Formats: sequence, C-alpha cells, structure tokens
Amino acid sequence: MELQPPLLLLEVQGVGYEIQAPMTTFYQLPNAGVAVTLYTHLAVSETAQQLFGFASRADRDLFRTLIKVNGVGPKMAIALLSGMEAAELAYCVQQENLSALTKVPGVGKKTAERLLVELRDKLTQWQSSADGSAQTDRPAHMPPAAIPATEEAESALVALGYKPAEAARMVTAARKEAPDQDAQTLIRLALKRLGAR
Repeated sequence: MELQPPLLLLEVQGVGYEIQAPMTTFYQLPNAGVAVTLYTHLAVSETAQQLFGFASRADRDLFRTLIKVNGVGPKMAIALLSGMEAAELAYCVQQENLSALTKVPGVGKKTAERLLVELRDKLTQWQSSADGSAQTDRPAHMPPAAIPATEEAESALVALGYKPAEAARMVTAARKEAPDQDAQTLIRLALKRLGAR
C-alpha cells in the first residue's frame, strides 16, 4: 500500500489499484503490508474510470448519496467527506448549518443550500444504515508516513482544493498546536481549526 493523499495505491493479488479516498479514510488505514478492507465505488464517465475507497460501508453509502445531489460530483463529495466526519456532515444538514458546509473547498452558498434541501430526508435513511455498520467497518489507525509530515499534510490539503499558501498556513498553525504529530493528525487539526472559525 502506498499513500499520497488523496490517492492510495492498493495491491490486490499482484494488481495495483489507484484509489481516491477522503482524509477520514486515510486516518484509519493500517501499516503498509497489513491487510485492509475498503468499500469501493467505481465512477465511469466518458473521459475516465475512477475508483473511490472508504473505510466503512456507511461512508461509501453517504458518498453515493452525495453524488446524486445536483451539482455535486465525486471530487466535491470526497472534499466534503475529507472536511468532516460523515456523522458531522449529517449533523450539519440536520441543523441546516450552511456556514460549516461553505468552508469546504469548492462548496459555494448555492451548492450548500442544495445539499441542505436534497439531503435532509436522504440522510435519515443513511443514518439508520450507518448505525448498523459503524462498529464493524473500521480498520486500525494509520501510523506516521515516511514523507515528512508537514509536506504530506500540505500536499493533501492542496489536493483537497486549498491554495498552497493557505494549506501552508493551516499546517503551520496545526503544527504550533501539536508539534510532534504525524501528517494525518496535522490535517485533522487544520480542518478542525478551519471549521471552528
């Protein structure tokens, strides 16, 4: 397994699969060489075939629900699931928290409003399926990567749609708060600090 958020390379019986995954999935991956189960979704368009992977069935189901919303494609759905845990996203929709949604890169006010309207009822169904699978779907936590944590965190934030200078500021602030943390922790802290603004 090779990790370069938001991409990971997963070997399955000698064949390598390039998979895009939200940061919430990266936080839960085990060491390279350890068996892992990911729940996948294959998106086929006229120009590409993309494979998306998720740590839990509930996260994949939420991704599939998100991409059915008018104006939300796979890239934005991954950004949404990277910016907040699935349960947090569901809570934002239930509470009609427009400002939390618009803090995710690429989500403007109109898209956030559309998400609130179109997801309100659908997330009730998702919540019931998530409650049933939450305890069984989660792999072990991922350890620090070989790439320097600061560079990896900045690279991941840029891949999620943040500008390089903004990503560097976010990671620097997270690094001050937690000096000896791995990239995943820095990314999580940077995104949480952004959500707290």
